Amino acid sequence: MAERTAGHRRKAYRRGHRGEWLAALALMLKGYRILARRHRTRLGEIDLIARRGDLVLFVEVKARRTLIEAMEAIGRESERRIEGAADLWLSRQPDYGKLSMRFDMVAVLPWRWPVHVENAFYGRN
Repeated sequence: MAERTAGHRRKAYRRGHRGEWLAALALMLKGYRILARRHRTRLGEIDLIARRGDLVLFVEVKARRTLIEAMEAIGRESERRIEGAADLWLSRQPDYGKLSMRFDMVAVLPWRWPVHVENAFYGRN
């Protein structure tokens, strides 16, 4: 049983890496520069951090069967974790005062190009 669980975890990990790679590629083709992948802070992890001009995207990548399933997979707790990690990351940027930020999602769906959803959630105001 433990072997089966470990195999399942390995497969999910590989699927996650593949999904993040595809999401990063899709964003780069839209003109974004990928600043970080799997950025870890004491408050949580951000899948991708991308930038175009003064706009910084904090991106959650979800690999699911449908776009609806991917959207529903981001819960309030995930939003809070990403917001906290984003605040920490932003506070360490030298040009912090002129940056705009947005919380996006990229859904990696079977046999389709990744779907970039802008403003998947809005964060604290």
